[in-house]
Formats: sequence, structure tokens, C-alpha cells
Amino acid sequence: MNGNRKGSKITIIGAGNVGATIGYTLAVSGMASEIVFTDVNNDKAVGEAMDIIHGSAFLPPVNIYAGQYADAVDSDIVIVTAGVGRKPGQSRTDLAQINIGIFKTIFPTVVNYAPNAIYVIVSNPVDILTYAAIKYSGLPAAQIIGSGTMLDSSRLRTAIAASMGINAHDVHAFVLGEHGNTAMIPWSNASVAGTKIETYFELTNKCDGEDCNVKEDLDKLLDGVIQSGAEVIKRKGATYYAIGLAVRRICEAILRDSKSVLAVSNMMHGQYGIEDVCISLPYVIGSKGIIKEFPIVLTKEEEDKIRASADSLKSIMSTVDI
Repeated sequence: MNGNRKGSKITIIGAGNVGATIGYTLAVSGMASEIVFTDVNNDKAVGEAMDIIHGSAFLPPVNIYAGQYADAVDSDIVIVTAGVGRKPGQSRTDLAQINIGIFKTIFPTVVNYAPNAIYVIVSNPVDILTYAAIKYSGLPAAQIIGSGTMLDSSRLRTAIAASMGINAHDVHAFVLGEHGNTAMIPWSNASVAGTKIETYFELTNKCDGEDCNVKEDLDKLLDGVIQSGAEVIKRKGATYYAIGLAVRRICEAILRDSKSVLAVSNMMHGQYGIEDVCISLPYVIGSKGIIKEFPIVLTKEEEDKIRASADSLKSIMSTVDI
């Protein structure tokens, strides 16, 4: 954190729906004392800042304004949402090459002004762009955090809670791997109030031998999580409220040095036999970014699924120029 300034500074690159919502969410939460919007469309960045400023009488004190990359100087966090948005019916991976090109322009410039910031990558396809950010920034991988499966994990916890009629805060479960169609859930580590999810379903379904439908129920939850983003996009054209809340949670862990365990995307270095690709695992997050990986034991089947997710991303990466 910058010792010469009271409070925290966050720069948001990209003032579209996602970037603007993140800025609004951070302002309402009082997370930072200074928020900077930058966008190739400067009028849009100015307008978004003005719209939030007009509610200043109802907010914690915050200096929010539009600027250029140079205004990122001394930022504690730089959030990157820039890039082409996902259209209805379009996969995240269809966006890869054009957004990689945008990142190739952004990072060598902004890093000159904010070399000590923690960078939170939100643009899609987030895993591939997290990899690109690490490459083009020249920064240690610990300073680059992809939002990864943070949102997927929230969707999962919400779905589980709804099926049980309980509060989502009491559900402990992660979605890991790709932020996309090959995401996987390590059900062996999922629990609620100390009870394993699988055990809960067995008890409530009154499983009796071959009549047990636990796997079918769990598979339905996974399918719902994977398809939920596309469903929102189909109905309203974009997703931005929930990802805004997910990014606020990441920023909270960084600014408060809370050492929270979050499912975010970062470079793999041999975990589960996976290298040279970014996917989501549980990491301990604090003021220095990624402090360490939080170890979890996966079953053989789960290890196979997370390797398959990584292989799927690698096959896409082999078709683009990073």
C-alpha cells in the first residue's frame, strides 16, 4: 500500500457495464478513497464517474474521476475489464484473440505507472487473459489475479443454499478449473455446517442402495452453474452485478490483507501435473496479492476433471497468438 496517501486507490480500466458496476459497488462499500475510471471512450468514463459523484451525499467519502493510464500512478489495485464483451450465444473463448491484442497494448503502458499494484483481471476469457497479463506485464504472477471462478463459486453456493433452504453464507464449496464449460466442482471438499454435501443429499434423499440420486442431483447443480451466465446474457444482454460483487470481495481481501481463501485464476506450476496455463484453484489472498495456494485433496476422478479443464484451455491457447 502507498504510505504517502491516506486510504486506498483503485484504477478501473474499462468503463463498460462491468467496469462501471465495479466502480459503483466499490464506492458504495467505501472500499477505496480514490477510484479512477479509464476507457478508450473517455466521455463514457467521465459520464460514469459523474453519475456516481452525483450521489456523493449518500456515500462514504470517495474521490472518483476519469483519467488516463498515467492516473493509475500509486494505485493499490488496478482492475482490468477492458475488451470486447460477450454477445448472446457467443462463448468466452470466441473473444480470445481480439482481447489478447487489447491486453498487449494495455499492460506495458499501465505497468510503467503502477508497477506495485495488484492487478485483478476480469475481462473474458479470463483464464487466457490472466495468462496474457502475466506475460505482457512482466510482473510476478502473484501480482496478477484472475477473477476466475469466484462468480461461479458464488452461483454454486447460492444454488446449493436454495436447494437446502438455508443461507448461502453457510455453504462452503468451490468451482475450480476454467471459468467456462469445463469447470469442475470438487464435491469431496464441499460442505455445509460441517456436513459434507454428498452426505446431506444422501440423508435428505433417503438413499437406499441403487435408488440414491446424489450424483444426478449434484450434476444438475453443476450444469445450472455453468449455464447460468449464458442464461442471464440471453435475458438481459450482459452480466455485471454479480461479478461486481465478486471483484469487490477480491479487493476487500487485498486492501484489508485478510488472507482470505478465494477461488481465483493464476499460473499453474505443476499442481496436479498441470503447467503453463491459468486456471482457478483456492488461493490465500492478501495485500501482496496471491500469498500461497491453499492445498486441498482431490479424488482421482476430480484430478482427472481439473486436468481435462486445463487441457481444454491449452488447446484454445494453441490456436491464438499470445
